[in-house]
Formats: sequence, C-alpha cells, structure tokens
Amino acid sequence: MIDVLQSVGFIGLGNMGSRMANNLIKNGYKVAVHDINCNVMKMFSDEGVPTKETPFEVAEASDVVITMLPSSSHVLDVYTGQNGLLHGGILLRPQLLIDSSTIDPQTSRKVSVAVSNCILKEKKDHLEKPVMLDAPVSGGVLAAEAGALTFMVGGSEDAYLAAKPLFLSMGKNAIYCGGTGTGSAAKVCNNLAMAVSMLGVSEALALGQSLGIAAGTLTKVLNTSSARCWSSDTYNPVPGVMEGVPASRNYAGGFTSKLMAKDLNLAATSAEEVGLQCPLTFQALEIYTELCKDGHESKDFSCVFRHYYSGKDEL
Repeated sequence: MIDVLQSVGFIGLGNMGSRMANNLIKNGYKVAVHDINCNVMKMFSDEGVPTKETPFEVAEASDVVITMLPSSSHVLDVYTGQNGLLHGGILLRPQLLIDSSTIDPQTSRKVSVAVSNCILKEKKDHLEKPVMLDAPVSGGVLAAEAGALTFMVGGSEDAYLAAKPLFLSMGKNAIYCGGTGTGSAAKVCNNLAMAVSMLGVSEALALGQSLGIAAGTLTKVLNTSSARCWSSDTYNPVPGVMEGVPASRNYAGGFTSKLMAKDLNLAATSAEEVGLQCPLTFQALEIYTELCKDGHESKDFSCVFRHYYSGKDEL
C-alpha cells in the first residue's frame, strides 16, 4: 500500500498546472515545481515555492510527481528524455507518478510500462515498485482555479485510493475508470462527445436562423426539449444568447479550437488503432482543422458557430 503522500513534485505550470499546483500548496502539501518557462518558475520561487531545474531533480525531492503537459511527445520527454523523471536508471524515489495531461491511451500505457520497470530507492512496507496513474481532467481553467476539476483515473485501484486526497485538493470529483490508459481514454471520449454536440447545436441554431427562428428562441426550445445538452444550456455558442460564456466575449478564453483539434486527432488515432468506424470523429476533426487553418485556432471551440456555419449574433 502506498504511504501518505505529503511531498509533491509538479511539472508543467501552464494555465492548468499552475492553478492545480497552487491548490495543492493551499491544502498544505509540500510542493516543488518545474517548468521550461523561467518566468512562471520565478513566480513560484517569489512565493517561496522550491523550483527545480529538471524533471529528474523534481523526482529526487518528491514522494509523488504530477505532470500536466501539452502533448504525448512532451510527456515522453519529461519521463524518458534526458534529465527526465526516469533518468536515474531503474532506481526511483517517488512511489507514485500521476500524469494529468490529455494524451492518447497508448502513450499512457507505454509510460506506465517504463515506470513499472523501475524499483523504489526506499522500499515502503510491501511496495517495491513505483506506480503510475493516468488522470486527465475536465473543467478547464476556471475549474482549475476554483479547485473544481473532475479527474478521470486509470491504473491500480489501490493507487487511485491513495491518491484520492490529492485529487480532491485540486478538484471536486475523481472517477476511477479502470486499468492503465482508461483515464486517458475517458478524456478523449469526453472531448469527442463535447465537439460533436457543439457542432450539432451550432448547426441547428445556424439552420434555425436561416429558417427565421431567433437563436434565443430556438435555444429555449432546445433547453426544454429532447435536444437539451451542455452546449445549448451551459456553453451556448451564439453571441448575445448567454452571459459569461466565450461567445459573449468574442470567443476569447475557454477551450481553444487548436486544443479541440488536437483532442479529436487523439480520438481519430485511437479509433483507427482499434478498427472502429467513427465517421463523426473524422468529420469533426476536419471541421476543427479547417477552423485552425482559417486563423481561429486561439478562439474558443464554440466559435465554430460563427466561423464555420456563418451564424449571426443575437441582437
């Protein structure tokens, strides 16, 4: 069984990671951090948080290491690259490694195998090998700030239970999904469904406008009928229909079209690997790739309403 985990290393201090690390600090964990961005490292250092020059140095100072990185290639580099977490050969200090990056399940499994080939520098009770969890999140920057993320966790159930206090210091939900890679799989499937539902709602609202129905009126119909969903009632894509969403501020903030295209690419690759027919995945990927090529990659993914369907603002 994994010991109580108090000493936490955090690697990847971007929009999400910096807020997650701050919540761990607020909850009393002893945190050391690393990022390739010197400015963000200085920000933490100025607050009295220990900063480390390499992922390997983070590993040497931590019982558990959490990574929050942009892509599969970054994860592989931080774990298995030069000065990576596993740079010290087969001996490893951390008992637990948690990757919260959104990556493909295949990479999660590959990194987990590399971790399982190591042995602990200090054997704890009956634990001889370090354990890895894939634990991507849903909720975005606002939920990361508020400590309200949902964690989808794959790997050993014992490790999940040991890590649950950590997850609940950064989020409000932690769902055990099954064996290694299932956390990553859950995240990819969630974002696929999110993209397809946003496209469906945007298409319906744009068609409604073309047929003479105001988007606000059609939204009321959708939200009291069988088509109601998160994209219609919580994250509506039509400017002027709902306050406090990216559509109300020219699609600034939120979840970028570039990130959605990346996640749809993960879904498409996964579908091909298992030989499953997923036509909507590929159609959605094509649409978001086109949006990015047209210069909208940094806008929230709900901008598909305006920039792909040529939908109109609600006056």
